[in-house]
Amino acid sequence: MTNLKILSGFLRKKFPVKDVIFAKAALSNMIGGIGYFYGTSRVQSSATKEPVPYWPAPLYASVPSRSFFPRGFLWDEGFHNLLISKWDKEISQDIIAHWLDLMNIEGWIPREQILGIEARVKVPDEFVVQKNSNANPPTLLLPLYDMFGEAESISQSDYEYLQRAWPRLVTWYDWFNTTQVGREPSTYYWQGRDPTTKRELNPKSFSSGLDDYPRASHPTDDERHLDLRCWMTLASKLMSRISELIGKDGQKYVETWQYLADNKLLDKVHWSTKSKRFADYGLHSTSVKLKRPKTEPGMSRPEMIREVLTPPTLGFVDDTFGYVSLFPLFTHILSPSSQKLGKILDDLKNPNLLWTKYGLRSLAKNSPLYDKRNTEHDPPYWRGAIWINMNYLTLKALHHYSNLEGPYQIKAKVIHNELKENLITNLIKEYYKTGYIWEQYSDKSGEGMGCRPFTGWSSLIVLIMADIY
Repeated sequence: MTNLKILSGFLRKKFPVKDVIFAKAALSNMIGGIGYFYGTSRVQSSATKEPVPYWPAPLYASVPSRSFFPRGFLWDEGFHNLLISKWDKEISQDIIAHWLDLMNIEGWIPREQILGIEARVKVPDEFVVQKNSNANPPTLLLPLYDMFGEAESISQSDYEYLQRAWPRLVTWYDWFNTTQVGREPSTYYWQGRDPTTKRELNPKSFSSGLDDYPRASHPTDDERHLDLRCWMTLASKLMSRISELIGKDGQKYVETWQYLADNKLLDKVHWSTKSKRFADYGLHSTSVKLKRPKTEPGMSRPEMIREVLTPPTLGFVDDTFGYVSLFPLFTHILSPSSQKLGKILDDLKNPNLLWTKYGLRSLAKNSPLYDKRNTEHDPPYWRGAIWINMNYLTLKALHHYSNLEGPYQIKAKVIHNELKENLITNLIKEYYKTGYIWEQYSDKSGEGMGCRPFTGWSSLIVLIMADIY
């Protein structure tokens, strides 16, 4: 049983009994959140005037929160199965297969699975309809890479599984490479941001999974999104490896991976020499605010709207530093001798940027939109809070670079150990204080925030405790 791998991690580290109880609760609730759903999504395409039903379909999935988010989320699912696959690989493979079976003929998978009337009751109207032009991070690649990315050989059952999954993986990969590509070669951008909104301080990017994380202030086709480019680099690497394992022609994936992983090319399209950080690119104003329009006496109070104080210009969105800036680190693209890797590691430990004694915050304290509401009704979400899935990717990357010879090997190890200790200490403290594992944690106090109980990707703390990456 693969769950012995997790248990052996705890035995090796000899955690106190109360810490093991916490970890068992996290793992048990993740497994308990696996369910079977059946129904139809509501979808919209350019070919339909109104939303139409998707075909009736089953979904075997794990949910982020059984009480608050009792449905499947595509980008959450990949993180969930990093843990589930360590517990039972066959269950994880079955879950991934169900998601792949929801793919339409073009290669699109609806990002949020609101199947049936009962599920729909829990969802605000604005989130019910799924648009087939909008993507979601292909995080299913993460558990697949864990299972097969470094494997020298595979079992017969794994071979048959990958043979069945291959046509869908090819179609999914091709869909991203035709619908989400940018204007410049080797660039990508998330479709679906609203260029006409006046309500939002920074138009949201639900497709990216990072919702209100600051992007270019004025969405256009000129945008380049760093995180999506890195996801596609990882996708190309995995596709090249799977093709090799099952005897398919994977030359185009090998070439695309080598192309996208070229550090000089990455620098050209995403490195800001001014701010010395990786960044998105687009039409951007560094000075925007929400302001309530003036009204005549006796009139109802209007909603706040965005005011642009300085005209936008095309360039790097380098006034912002946060999780997106770390994606070249997350996906192990950077050479272990890269000076840019050293700069990222220095920035990680800077308390004025992302470092806290509770974990890495999502947005630097000196970023213009740090802790700012996106509308007068929408509190900050990915604008400072600590999220466990992104901290897990950071630790995984630090572990990776700490095992590669290079000038930053020791520094990566030191930061890994400190960050790991901070996360474990805070999550266990909050669990025993409140009785819950939370969706996110305050960067100011470490207190749990958002939805609870949230035993989706926050349960990755189990892998962090066991040093399983």
